[in-house]
Amino acid sequence: MTQRLAAATLAPEGYKALFASRAYLVDNVPRPFLDILWLRISQINGCAYCVDAHGRDAASRGASAIKILNTATWWESPLFDERERAALAWAEAVTRLDHQRVPEEAFEALRQHYSDKEIADLTIAVAAMNAWNRIGVSLRMSPKS
Repeated sequence: MTQRLAAATLAPEGYKALFASRAYLVDNVPRPFLDILWLRISQINGCAYCVDAHGRDAASRGASAIKILNTATWWESPLFDERERAALAWAEAVTRLDHQRVPEEAFEALRQHYSDKEIADLTIAVAAMNAWNRIGVSLRMSPKS
């Protein structure tokens, strides 16, 4: 697959502005879980570049290879605790927007494990990754060799 355009080169100020939220998120959402969250969103959206990048990031920050592999089926894996499951379910609901809504059950499950500030941070992390995935998928960004 050949990359269509290099957004970072062609629109560096816009690209930089979009990525400005990343610094905030890495300071406010624990890693390697943030990488796992971004990996799952990227799997849903089919962004090969981001799946590769966030799988590597999670590994470099201490996530086990088996946990990274199980991210694709987190709901069936005993490797994810209830807090992680609630966040991953939230990320999937916000990413997919089934019937143009995020189910109340997903929000209530999240509230059992996260503060309002943490929920806001997680939601920003999900929204940001969805934006980044749309750049990667539409412009055909490829993983590093």
